[in-house]
Amino acid sequence: MARTPSTMLDLGTPAPDFALPDPRTGAVVSLSDFDDASALVVMVLSNHCPFVKHIADELASFGRQYAERGVATVGICANDVERYPDDSPEKMVEEADLRGYTFPYLYDAGQEVVRALRAACTPDFYLFDRDRRLVYRGQFDASRPSLPTPVTGEDLRAACDAALAGDGPIEEQLPSLGCNIKWKPGNEPEWFA
Repeated sequence: MARTPSTMLDLGTPAPDFALPDPRTGAVVSLSDFDDASALVVMVLSNHCPFVKHIADELASFGRQYAERGVATVGICANDVERYPDDSPEKMVEEADLRGYTFPYLYDAGQEVVRALRAACTPDFYLFDRDRRLVYRGQFDASRPSLPTPVTGEDLRAACDAALAGDGPIEEQLPSLGCNIKWKPGNEPEWFA
């Protein structure tokens, strides 16, 4: 199992504009659809990655709980589906239904949004404040598939709580760790090794 860390995009970076399809609904979801949210969590996910599978049920709980507090959540899958058909839009629908995701799970076929985020792994997490400036990037929590540590989402939850309270970014931000993004041949960014 490959272990790729987050690139840790600079805090203060504005949220990238996007308009991506949600395979479950067929609707195109854009950044402006979340204008009323107090904060926005963007998660880069994969259906087949063991790191994502390990935390997927808690991701669903997180999405529901923080929606009640005004935090919007969106998942994005951008893996090359030609080489990794388990990440196809059809499989995304199955995964979202299986896990009970209530947030949009979007397909970034051109990989432009994940590139703008400098995403490196699945899962990768980004929290944007009310002004859509990056205040957190990093891990969901310290749990990993190979560790007995329980899945709680404590790192992302602490960041969301701080953003909702109007506090600045939390001090300790640790990179997420997971499977590398499956870039399309010739589309690999400079940070991809």
